[in-house]
Amino acid sequence: MSERVKVLVVDDEENSTNLLRKVLVKKGLDVTEENNSVEAKRLIEENHYDIIISDLQMPEVSGMDLLNIKPKDTLFIMITGYGSVSSAVESMKNGAYDYVNKPFNLEEFILKVEKAIDKIAITKELSSMKNMVTEKEPYFGIVGSSKRMLEVYDFIERTAKINVNVLIQGQSGTGKELVARALHFNSDRRDKPFVPINCSAIPENLLESELFGHTKGAFTGATESQKGVFEQANGGTLFLDEIAEMPYQLQAKLLRVIENWEIKPLGSDNVKKVNVRLISATNQNIRDMINAKSFREDLFYRISTVSVSLPSLNERLSDVPALTNFVLTKLSKKLERNLTITPEALSMLMKHNYKGNIRELENILEQAAITASKGIIDSKHIKTNGEKIYFEDYMAEANGVSLRELEKKYIMKILEISNGNKKKTAEILGIDRKTLYNKLSEFGVEIK
Repeated sequence: MSERVKVLVVDDEENSTNLLRKVLVKKGLDVTEENNSVEAKRLIEENHYDIIISDLQMPEVSGMDLLNIKPKDTLFIMITGYGSVSSAVESMKNGAYDYVNKPFNLEEFILKVEKAIDKIAITKELSSMKNMVTEKEPYFGIVGSSKRMLEVYDFIERTAKINVNVLIQGQSGTGKELVARALHFNSDRRDKPFVPINCSAIPENLLESELFGHTKGAFTGATESQKGVFEQANGGTLFLDEIAEMPYQLQAKLLRVIENWEIKPLGSDNVKKVNVRLISATNQNIRDMINAKSFREDLFYRISTVSVSLPSLNERLSDVPALTNFVLTKLSKKLERNLTITPEALSMLMKHNYKGNIRELENILEQAAITASKGIIDSKHIKTNGEKIYFEDYMAEANGVSLRELEKKYIMKILEISNGNKKKTAEILGIDRKTLYNKLSEFGVEIK
């Protein structure tokens, strides 16, 4: 955790609090020690602590009294004397996270505190994810203030809380899934599942099972029952990306589900009711597909009670500076470097003709970030015509270094920057993963 965990230790015995404070400070925690339970009560009322560790039996104000006034998100560890099981159980019933016995087993005490710290970290992470859709960032990472994007934000605000099926249209890389997430997390279903599925990424013979589920033995290879995405998303939102890629025959089955919100898993005679908000997306012109008899017109009307078309990046080039800043902020954290961009480089990005939209911009900036050895992205680092990236410092080292050694250093550096992600490394290098594995094996690098 980046912020130090704040701990309050309360006991009327000074030797006890002094011992625990020393142990906790060594763990890097911000510790307040208090021997007066009345003063401890005031501290709890006026300050926020992540963890409170308090003795149960104290004069004037007991540990149970302090437990009863703690904030909901504060973890409370009760100290009980002589291994009293009854008092420990009572404190747990009243909201204590855990308890420790006197005399202290310091190893056990440290383990319990570490568990509490882990719980705090997980809780804060989940809270941070939910806060992505607060007033500060209600559009879940969608960036831009152009007129076209203001229209998209307005659509999200008007539509999010209305329980209707939505169709999102737009070119690849325009942020269709981000809009779907914004609709879900700004809706009354935000605490229920958001389940995305890419219809084009699943083989035709498996897509029906992915959608509706199957029972054990329903087909060869079905060794156990499996819930489909409709059942997984029950109560929440199902996002069908690239719905236009769905086989024509399966479209009829999807239509029946949407009409009555009932599914029947493969191999089962049992019908299950589901409560799902359906959001679909496509980068194709469904009207043309209807005319070509490759998409059902009746399904189109079912999935598009309301619809929105996302602008291409070329239609909102004024958003490139904001998008660039957003991407560089993410890359700075990922690469652990302070990345900046010169006006000349930004001007190049604003004049570029984007075929891959935001994904292409992200790719250009990531390659530039890798090539900019000092973290300052200049025009020479912007490769907008498919040029391969290179390392300035490695080119300087090339004199006197064998090609094989230079290749190894280059691949290992890309692997390091990609945090060991083989797929990402292969993409940056412009090779397939099999070739990458062969290279790593050739260099004697262990492949995990």
